[in-house]
Amino acid sequence: MKVILLMAVTADGMIARDSMQRIDWTGKVDKKYFVRITRESGAMIMGSKTFDTIGKVLPGRKNIVMTRDKTRISRDRDLIFTSQIPGEIVNELQAQGFESAALIGGSIVNTLFMKENLIDEIHVTIVPRLFGKGLSLFNEILNTRLELMGMEKIDQGHVLLKYRVKK
Repeated sequence: MKVILLMAVTADGMIARDSMQRIDWTGKVDKKYFVRITRESGAMIMGSKTFDTIGKVLPGRKNIVMTRDKTRISRDRDLIFTSQIPGEIVNELQAQGFESAALIGGSIVNTLFMKENLIDEIHVTIVPRLFGKGLSLFNEILNTRLELMGMEKIDQGHVLLKYRVKK
């Protein structure tokens, strides 16, 4: 199963100013790309803070939220709260017939998946903004090599980079 890390970052490499910032700064073209990739995958994996900043279940795909909070439960069949580790989540999705999943953050969840060597591709939109300080793609030191698969200008000043993670 393929896991695609799908993120937007500022020109100075931040995914947000803080863990509760709404993702309203990336632009329409990036949002359309996000919707297309997450719907094609059929499943999205995120941390609880990311889910809280989105504020709702995104329709047309399974929303998997990693959390240690046992009080978070869902009656929506497209929303799953789980305390499973990344490898268990990937195995379960694969057993359910999913061929890919989009990993959509935040930095803690991204790091957990990268440390277990589960990310196959990284699709990152560089947005022409600067935050100066904030959250980066990952929250720990990594030494991961990437291979550029492609790049394209997707909007005024926005660049989409696609990398394959070298394993």
